[in-house]
Amino acid sequence: MASISSTTSFPFKIILGSSSPARREILADMGYEFIVMSADIDEKAIRKDKPDELVKALAEAKAEAIKLKLHDDCGPGSDQTTLLITSDQVMVSKGVIRERPRSAEEAREFIKGYSDDRAFAVNFVLVSNLSTGATKGGWDIPEIKFKNIPDEFIDRVVNQGEMTCVAGGLKLTHPSVLPFIIKELVGTADSVRGLPRELTEKLIRESLEAKAE
Repeated sequence: MASISSTTSFPFKIILGSSSPARREILADMGYEFIVMSADIDEKAIRKDKPDELVKALAEAKAEAIKLKLHDDCGPGSDQTTLLITSDQVMVSKGVIRERPRSAEEAREFIKGYSDDRAFAVNFVLVSNLSTGATKGGWDIPEIKFKNIPDEFIDRVVNQGEMTCVAGGLKLTHPSVLPFIIKELVGTADSVRGLPRELTEKLIRESLEAKAE
C-alpha cells in the first residue's frame, strides 16, 4: 500500500515520538519525512497488569510528555497539520510481560524462556493529530514460535549486549536468531520491530480524517 505522503497533496508533518532506530527506519521506509522527539518518561513508573493496557498507557504517556514539550507550536491555529506518532511494545512469554531486560541475567532468563515455546509481541500505536486534538490508536500482536535455543547461543548474545537491549531481551529479526524461529512469523517483521506498518498507515489516515474527540 502506498503511503499517504505519496498519494495526496494534503500538507502535514509528522513527529515520531521514539528514539528507536528500528521505528525510524520503518517510518522512513514507508515514505514519510519526520522529525524525532523523545518523551523521556519514567516507563517503570507506569504499571498495568495486562500487557495490552500497559503498552497503551505507555504510548499515551509518551504522547502527553511530548505535547508538553511542544507547547502550542503545533496546536489549533498552526499553519500546518502535525501528527504525533507514539508507540510501545512488550513481549509476553508464558503469560508474563517482558520489557527491556535490566541486566544480563534477566536477558538470559528471557531468552531461555522462549526455547521450544512461543511469545507474543504486544504493540500499541497512537497517532495524535495535534491540530485537531483527534487521536487514533490500535494494537498489533504477532506471535513468534521458537525452536530449541542452545545455551551457547544464549551466552553469546547476552555477552555481546547489543542483541538484548530491546523489549523481550532479543532482537527477533536479526539473521542469527531466525534459525530458531519456526517457519514464518504469525504477523509481520515490522510489527516485531516495534512499528506495525499497516496499522500505522491506517491510523495516520484516520487521524487526518477524524474530528476532535
